[in-house]
Amino acid sequence: MSADSLLVHPGPPLSGSLTPPGDKSITHRAYLCALLAEGDSTITGANPGADCAATLAAAGMLGLERRSSADGVRLSGCGMQPREPETVIDCGNSGTTLRLLAGILAAQPFLSVLTGDASLNRRPVARVVEPLRRMGASLWARSGDRLPPLAIRGARLRPLRYELPIPSAQVASCVLLAGLFAEGETSVAIPGPARDHTERLLRALGVVVEERALPGGGRQVAVTGPVRFRGARLRVPGDFSAAAFFLAAAAAIPGARVTATNVNLNPLRTGLLDVLEAMGAGVEREAVRLECGEEVGAVTVTGPDRLRAFDVPAEWVPRLVDEVPAWVIAATSAAGVSRIRGAQELRVKESDRLSALARNLAALGVEVREHTDGLEITGGPVGGGVIAAEHDHRMAMTFATLGIRARAPIRIDGAATIATSYPDFAETLGSLGGRVEAVVPGARRP
Repeated sequence: MSADSLLVHPGPPLSGSLTPPGDKSITHRAYLCALLAEGDSTITGANPGADCAATLAAAGMLGLERRSSADGVRLSGCGMQPREPETVIDCGNSGTTLRLLAGILAAQPFLSVLTGDASLNRRPVARVVEPLRRMGASLWARSGDRLPPLAIRGARLRPLRYELPIPSAQVASCVLLAGLFAEGETSVAIPGPARDHTERLLRALGVVVEERALPGGGRQVAVTGPVRFRGARLRVPGDFSAAAFFLAAAAAIPGARVTATNVNLNPLRTGLLDVLEAMGAGVEREAVRLECGEEVGAVTVTGPDRLRAFDVPAEWVPRLVDEVPAWVIAATSAAGVSRIRGAQELRVKESDRLSALARNLAALGVEVREHTDGLEITGGPVGGGVIAAEHDHRMAMTFATLGIRARAPIRIDGAATIATSYPDFAETLGSLGGRVEAVVPGARRP
């Protein structure tokens, strides 16, 4: 179901199982590693959304060859020697594409330019410009080197010992990918929990990645370049962030029970499950195997008679930063006031998510208070109405799923953006019992 507006009606508790699309974060990295590898890589289960398609297209401009395969997509890499693109590289709406590519392009002997849509060109790039300049590359960006488009003239890179000011998997990955080309050890100190998909995937491909724990829950990660590695067969696990909306909705509705299968259960991604358990939901995990170096299995969430309010510790936020919109679904159902702080990173996503969540919740009659770094939500009834997705796929999925427990229909305008990560989202919601329909242009609003 593809439509710019969705209408979701109140309905019964969600029930059933789903297999989410391939993990978006891992798909980006798998495509870029396939670009750099010697020989062929076969990738199955890749995320089908527009964001990952942007990475695949960008890699094609840099020399990645793509062929059809009966069991996935077969890709021939460039052996650490990307070719110069003939034109500007369009990253679409994908910040991951832009930031990770910057690390690779900083090491190449040519000029390249990365840009994106209007939303991406409002998202900060200074955090990758600074370390890459220290490694020897030349970079320029708009608004005092803060915003895309980003121009990069690559160079022979120097190794770097870099300390991130805040936990950021994208910045850490950018520096590590650049470090694959540098002569010597490049290390990144991450001051707290952050996704480690790049490190896990590189290890799965045979690259030596050293890691040691830092005080306060952080870690230091290092690679020694120059590195060469061969392509491999990679199976991408299901995206926990995509499943999170349905799992949170199951927690929020008494009697609901939803199972996500073949889903990534990397503990640095599943902080939402810890929150739902603390709120009283039933959570059952079953990790059964490794894919791309990641724990993969099934998780089932069951809704109790009533969730209890919970204050999410700030140190948990990096493990659920993309799932905060899904957390909102549970918070609106909990008895009392639920709080999350330390989430200022949400202001520089596809939208200002803290502001957009607060504004749209208030429009539905939910008592919500916005802070500079978080939200306070008082659980209770959710009314119907019209909300704007604000060019943000997670905003659209949040309010579409919340519509299941609303007192009247919720219309989500701008829902087409869901296709950036989960093209079959509406169909999945319907398969679990959700009453969702595409809105015909000109139809009467609820």
